[in-house]
Amino acid sequence: MSPEERAYMAGIIDGEGSIMLIKFHKNQHPAPCINVSSASIELLEWVLETTKVGRIQSKKNYKPHKHQDSYTYTVRYNDAIQLLEQVEPYLIIPQKKLRARLILAEYKALTPRNGRYSPELLKAKEYFYQRFISLK
Repeated sequence: MSPEERAYMAGIIDGEGSIMLIKFHKNQHPAPCINVSSASIELLEWVLETTKVGRIQSKKNYKPHKHQDSYTYTVRYNDAIQLLEQVEPYLIIPQKKLRARLILAEYKALTPRNGRYSPELLKAKEYFYQRFISLK
């Protein structure tokens, strides 16, 4: 992505997005995830085309006579980390910038590739989650 595209993507995340840690499977530790929700499918298609990662899902519209169709762009795991590396310098909202920095600084070091945690590493990861959740 060009610097302009990175800055624009950061603005989209700041305005309409979320930077989270989510459990995608029952027995899994929470993993990085970026979501952007919008009623503009064109915007999310641009995001997908520009980032080359993630996917777009449509949301169920229970009251079509009152609400527009809505969509969510989602990027997870290492793809989310790589996207954060590119947009973090341009994020403005303090909570989102701090969450991005915390994931970039600590998540991979606290996540063994084989999924086996020592008691010390598990304790450090739990402390990481608590700090992440407390960012407001």
